[in-house]
Amino acid sequence: MIAAYTGAQVRDAEAPFLARGEGPALMRRAAHGLALACAERLRARRGRVAGARVVVLAGTGNNGGDGLWAGAELARRGASVLAVAVGDRLHPEGAAAFAAAGGRVLPLADAPVGEGPARVLAADLMLDAVLGTGARGGLRGAAADLVRAVLERWPDRDAPLVVACDVPSGVSADTGAVSGPVLPADVTVSFGGVKAGLLLPPGERSCGEVRTVRIGIEDALPEPALRRLEPEDVTALWPRPGAASHKYSRGVVGVVAGSPTYPGAALMCTRAAVDAGAGMVRHLGDAATRSLVCLTSPEVVASEGHPADVHVQAWVVGPGAVGDPAQESRIGAVLAAGLPAVVDAGALTAAARAAAEGGLGPGKVLTPHAGELEQVLAWLAALRGEADAPDRAAIEAEPARWARAAAEATGAVVVLKGATTLVAAPDGTMLSQADGSPWLATAGSGDTLAGVMGAALAGCAEDPDAFAAAGDWARGDARLAVAAALAVAVHGYASRLDGLGPVPPTVLSGNVRRVLRSRP
Repeated sequence: MIAAYTGAQVRDAEAPFLARGEGPALMRRAAHGLALACAERLRARRGRVAGARVVVLAGTGNNGGDGLWAGAELARRGASVLAVAVGDRLHPEGAAAFAAAGGRVLPLADAPVGEGPARVLAADLMLDAVLGTGARGGLRGAAADLVRAVLERWPDRDAPLVVACDVPSGVSADTGAVSGPVLPADVTVSFGGVKAGLLLPPGERSCGEVRTVRIGIEDALPEPALRRLEPEDVTALWPRPGAASHKYSRGVVGVVAGSPTYPGAALMCTRAAVDAGAGMVRHLGDAATRSLVCLTSPEVVASEGHPADVHVQAWVVGPGAVGDPAQESRIGAVLAAGLPAVVDAGALTAAARAAAEGGLGPGKVLTPHAGELEQVLAWLAALRGEADAPDRAAIEAEPARWARAAAEATGAVVVLKGATTLVAAPDGTMLSQADGSPWLATAGSGDTLAGVMGAALAGCAEDPDAFAAAGDWARGDARLAVAAALAVAVHGYASRLDGLGPVPPTVLSGNVRRVLRSRP
């Protein structure tokens, strides 16, 4: 599991070390790890470090100091290293070490027009060491102009390698928000702990491979601000039956999905819940849709009943359930009740209305994409008489902020779907998963995810310690967020199981079964 921290958390952890005069030692460790990452990339590209052309974009603070110390180490290995000073000064100790190693400095303010971009583009490797975790806003002034000029001239072939020092300049270390021009990195080397913004959209797309360098503060770090599940976590945590399990103890999923207009959503959702290992799947819907569900998934128990008459551990409501009064009635009953429920697509507006009116029962997991979250937040604002809600562009610019806001406003876990999917719980727990193929952006993919998530939710619904192996943070109500993130991860793995390419949801569901079988 990857743990990620805000810049403030890391700086607070560093503070006692700095007070004891250990700041230079921390910087040297960070710079050494940074230099090793640069050297590895240079050897992979050109066979050796000696003779490589390296440019350090050096800011005025500690981030610039890290870059200068790393540049000094590369210079001692035989690289030709130039520091482009983007501000009016350089970190004193870093600059002294850099000069002693034979590094050269080009003050950007004194350079002829075009020389800065030309030097960067002629390099084998460019080290971005302008802004660190304490920066507010993006690059400004001459530094911003330099990066814009470089981006405008960026070659299609033989471009410099880009290594970012702690965070790519212009990407918020805390939120992943992007301000101004950003030079996308091939590698981002983060010190002490991964910064949360490196795992959050939209900044994550500018980070490349993320590496962490231990500098000695790790034991002082607090609970992380963000977590990401990895394949071994899915292996350890996915609900699995034991020798004494039976179909009811494994989790019964109730599905309120489909309508005469959209029957396919019910087929995909129920099939996915079956393939994800639910002990039993019950479907409620109209007669024609029920018939199709039973023909394609005869394991499913289908009826026209009401949620109050059906015993399940968790619900999935909303996929394709549009324009059908009977389904709307069933959705309303599930939203008001106390059982865990995945609330998707056609049920999201009803959930927003119920939350605004205080009628949304506990244990709900809302699964909007950015456009649907815009509608949810707009409904909440309107029903509560509040100020204007964010539009889709604002949500996509700061998805972590708005996923958290929606979780706080509704009291539900919010799964904000996208290339990187965020899972935000009302208690502040957040997970970030980026496991899926771009080919997942297809009609029906969300219906399949909802079914997988329903199976995960049912599997942990009656056990508050179901995910205790992940740590105390995953106990109690937080287990709903873990179940949601597990489903997102499995769904993503299934989309990549046979390589990158089209994965229709009807195939994706079968891949889910293969993913879980391949991780016994």
